[in-house]
Amino acid sequence: MNTILFGIITLAVVAAVCGFIYIILELKAAIMRLREFVSTAENSLKATEESLKPTLEEIQQTLKSVRNVTDNITTVTEDVKMLSGSIREVGENVRHTSEILQDITSHVSGLRAGVKAAFEYLFKSLLLKGKKT
Repeated sequence: MNTILFGIITLAVVAAVCGFIYIILELKAAIMRLREFVSTAENSLKATEESLKPTLEEIQQTLKSVRNVTDNITTVTEDVKMLSGSIREVGENVRHTSEILQDITSHVSGLRAGVKAAFEYLFKSLLLKGKKT
């Protein structure tokens, strides 16, 4: 009986060793496939990174251009505000000048009427004197 038991134990140990070797070989194959997958993933990531570099550079250039355009728009807006203020000042000056001209015109009209009345009086006086003599 000892020999049968010894044979069964030996067969069990051999089966366990064979199973262990099989598991180790399967794990090795799985690790190799995992390495291939990781290598492929790394290559894919590198390729993606390389293809994105020009795009990122373009985006950075576009952002710089947008900043320049924004700065230019800000400058133009400030210039328009200054121009608007200047036009407003010119309008106020024109209105003020118009008021002054109206005052001068009314004074000149009054002066003209006064001078006219004075000349008429002077001519009438001279004509009346001339007729009396």
